[in-house]
Amino acid sequence: IIMVVIYAFSASVGGFTLDNFAKMGTYTVVFTRSFKLALIATAICVLIGYPVSYKMSKEGPRFQRLAMVLIMLPMWMNFLLRTYSWMAILENNGLLNQLFRKIGLIALYNNIFGTDISFFRMINTQGAVVLGMVYNYLPYMILPLYTAMTKIDNSVVEAAQDLGANVFQILGRVLIPLSKPGIATGITMVFVPAVSTFIISRMLGGGANLLIGDLIELQFLGNSYNLNLGSAMSLVLMVIVLLCMSFTSSFDEEEMEGVM
Repeated sequence: IIMVVIYAFSASVGGFTLDNFAKMGTYTVVFTRSFKLALIATAICVLIGYPVSYKMSKEGPRFQRLAMVLIMLPMWMNFLLRTYSWMAILENNGLLNQLFRKIGLIALYNNIFGTDISFFRMINTQGAVVLGMVYNYLPYMILPLYTAMTKIDNSVVEAAQDLGANVFQILGRVLIPLSKPGIATGITMVFVPAVSTFIISRMLGGGANLLIGDLIELQFLGNSYNLNLGSAMSLVLMVIVLLCMSFTSSFDEEEMEGVM
């Protein structure tokens, strides 16, 4: 970390400078894209992970163990292999497009819209990048949410129902407030790796959908080879990670104060 800080605040010829951070302004589009896709992926993970975690927490131990194994099973496979698998699924002649052709979905699309396409373009798009993020990081959302929801006493929900609260009132006034620590931890565990990823964006997004992680890699390993600019970008990402961690710890402190 000390070496990163030194390189970030120094020029290639030596001496203190802030030019490395100023140069990052030319990559505003990439930074904006990184945060946008990471936020979208995080939001989708919350929408999927919350009901899954709630369902798991209300079932018996046998179901919970089985569900946990199914959720963690893909994580036993190498990260690169999982991403390569999605490439095979989303390619122009991949498994999904072959399926769509066989069931006549592409022909139906051509008839309705008057087009003449032979495949749906799914690979090398921002949607494919978001899909890769959600698939790879969804377990990191489910696990903390599940842990938080197992601590919620069923009698609290039953009391809200007895007092006439509907589903949305129970969700907004009971479940979400009591599961805030799990939500905050899940958001951090998904957003931080999503905003800094580079393998997913490179393999599923193509060269037109670079993210911050891709830029940093190019500065250290690409033709640019600008250690100072790469260190500045890395330092900014470190600050983002620290802010997310402080955001999570604030919820944990509030939970402890509530318990005391």
